[in-house]
Amino acid sequence: MQSTAHRRRNEIRPRELLALGIASLACVLVVAAGVISGGVPTLSFGEMKPLAAIGFIIGAVLFIAALLSLTVVRAKREEKRALAEAGELKRSLAATDSIIRAEPQVLLFWEQDSPLRVAAFSLSGIPGLPTTPEAFLRFGQWLEPASATTLKPAIDALFTQGHPFSIVVRTIAGGHVEAEGRTAGGRAVLRFRDVAGHRAEVARILAQHQRLSREVRASRALLDALPIPVWLRAKDGRITWVNSAYVRAVEARSRAEVQERQIELLEQRQRRAAARVLARGESYRNRIPLIVGGERRTHDVTVIPFEDAVAAAAIDVMATEKQGEERPALAYDRTLDRVATAVAIFNAQQQLVFFNETYRKLWQLDEDWLKSRPTEGAVLDRLRELGRLPQVVNYAEWRSRILSAYGEGTPEDDTWLLPDGRTLQVLTEKRSDGGVTYLFVDESDRLALERDYNALIGVQRETLDSLKEAVAVFGTDGRLKLFNSALANIWQLPPRQLAEEPHIDEFIAQAREYCDDPVTWSRLSRAVTSFSEQREELGGQMVRPDGTFIDYVVMPLPDGATLVTFADVTDSKRNERLLAERNEALVAADRMKNAFISHVSYELRTPLTNIIGFSDLLGNPHIGTLNSKQQEYLGDISTSSKTLLAIIDDILTLATMDAGTMELKQTNVDVPAVIDAAILGVREAAQRARLSLHIAVADDATHFIADEARVRQILFNILSNAVSFSKPGDKITITSRRDADMIVFTVTDEGVGIPKDEQARVFERFESRSLGAGHRGAGLGLSIVKSLVEMHGGTVWLESEPGHGTSVTVRLPARGRPAIAAE
Repeated sequence: MQSTAHRRRNEIRPRELLALGIASLACVLVVAAGVISGGVPTLSFGEMKPLAAIGFIIGAVLFIAALLSLTVVRAKREEKRALAEAGELKRSLAATDSIIRAEPQVLLFWEQDSPLRVAAFSLSGIPGLPTTPEAFLRFGQWLEPASATTLKPAIDALFTQGHPFSIVVRTIAGGHVEAEGRTAGGRAVLRFRDVAGHRAEVARILAQHQRLSREVRASRALLDALPIPVWLRAKDGRITWVNSAYVRAVEARSRAEVQERQIELLEQRQRRAAARVLARGESYRNRIPLIVGGERRTHDVTVIPFEDAVAAAAIDVMATEKQGEERPALAYDRTLDRVATAVAIFNAQQQLVFFNETYRKLWQLDEDWLKSRPTEGAVLDRLRELGRLPQVVNYAEWRSRILSAYGEGTPEDDTWLLPDGRTLQVLTEKRSDGGVTYLFVDESDRLALERDYNALIGVQRETLDSLKEAVAVFGTDGRLKLFNSALANIWQLPPRQLAEEPHIDEFIAQAREYCDDPVTWSRLSRAVTSFSEQREELGGQMVRPDGTFIDYVVMPLPDGATLVTFADVTDSKRNERLLAERNEALVAADRMKNAFISHVSYELRTPLTNIIGFSDLLGNPHIGTLNSKQQEYLGDISTSSKTLLAIIDDILTLATMDAGTMELKQTNVDVPAVIDAAILGVREAAQRARLSLHIAVADDATHFIADEARVRQILFNILSNAVSFSKPGDKITITSRRDADMIVFTVTDEGVGIPKDEQARVFERFESRSLGAGHRGAGLGLSIVKSLVEMHGGTVWLESEPGHGTSVTVRLPARGRPAIAAE
């Protein structure tokens, strides 16, 4: 190890070789530069050329050798890493193969566009199992037909849809194999294993269950074919199965209705008698009358208990039980009394033999009179006297037509419009004894509801058709159930074709002719046809080739349907674009305006300064004596120049604030001193206007933190505004007081005042009015005041009344601007 380390220390590493080559090249270049510049006088330029060439070649060779060494080292390192990864993959593959082959099984896998292949075939010892993979893949030759029929669709569903399965199949020789299918990545894996332990027991129980199921189905099929009523009852007394004869006997629509409503063939007292016998563990047998098919017949009823259930059958022993007068059974009467339909039964002599309570309430007739069995003609006459029958032109003819139902003709149903506004549907059924059964169904509520529904549908239709947005409602089956005319107009589709309830895919196929947006149409199709429990709204915008912008919204409805709306927003989109372009133009114009004003202001400042300086120089007595007129003109020049310079300074201040480059230099401000400095700037103008200035500073408001120069500018602009709009002899008052953490400055004048409708604009830029005072400035003073006050974190407002002066109040934080104070 020491020799190896020593050898490595003595070797020239690639990086060192590279550095040596670069150093050689650098030396050659330095020497060549010295010769050219005359810094090396001992050798001539001609003598240095061979040496430079040799040095350059040596350096280049060393540089190239270093690069080659680096490349070789990197390649060896990558080769070593690749060999290590390959070895790890081989070990992992060998371990996986050992795990797969450790369990007796047949493992098949399938990849897309490739045949089914066998990965492991180590299962044996099962009767009827093939011994070769080729024979194993022919499932239909070694599996029972039932197992092959079950396995094939399961494999197809696994390959096409990725549905997993786990079933037990049976070989022709009687062996059982567990087949399991799963998906892994892009592959489908089939595994066949021996059924052992509890799984073998489950397979045996499954086979036994299938045999018993076949026997039960056969038994029930036989019982269902019998012409006598047969039924099964559970331990809790509920009917669990009936045959077709039982369904006909209780006049039910189906076997499911009997089980759902628990329609009994035996009356309650008959069921109690049978229950007492069954409680003793004996079978019940008795001949009792039953109502079968609406007729009372005598039946031999047999009820046999077994395990946790009861089986019963009823055999008809008499064709018809004749009575002096046929009358519905008591149970039948009680049932009819509870129905909402009025029922009246007349016998062959046209006498009323049965009526329910709904019939009596419908016609409001006396119950005792109805029980006296009046004829149908008498009932009609009584109702006509009470004014409760429909208004007809010929009552005698109408009455004869009603009573003709007792003859040989076929009775017809009718609809009666009663005087109180109700609508009755009269159903007439002829009886086998020559009598007639009437059913009076009050259709008033149904017809009113139908009218309201139709009116509502009409209103909704008119409302939808009046909308500019296209509306489409797709049902749970993906078909168009409701639409308005705007849908046909936007997508240029015939209304007749939309009325045929096309599927969403058919609708998209036709609409794609006007907008071929496959991504959006795919989202719409999925939203309408998906079965997700959490359906969410989605929306977006489509752009058609003709430049039309269509906004769409998909909203799931509570009943499972989907509402889709389309809106043509081309005009609003164009207006939005125009407004955006106009806004950009206004911003650019404002930027150009500010840049122009700033540039002009800077350009005007220099000549104005020269004018002021020369005017002051001309007024100096050392230059020469001026007459009074020249002195007056010179004073006007100086005053106008200073005024213009003040306006330019204001413009520059606004430009600096707009650019965001103005910084506040907050220090401790002496309030009396800053007020005096501000008054000094307006003192001369106040004296010329004969104005008096009054100052009042509270003891607790003599110092605060702010930018002193900007505070002085604020007060100067307010005082200048007050001086400009005051009358000769007026008084201007400036006060300072403390209000909590704020310093409050108030400047009050007795000038012309400001009208109410103009007070809101006085702090805007370039807002200037003379207001009858003969003064009209640039309109920047109060605008600068507002900006500077807000930079300090304060507020400013004014109170004014025309003819009574103006009061401007400024509130500034006593501890400086909050953000700067925090820093």
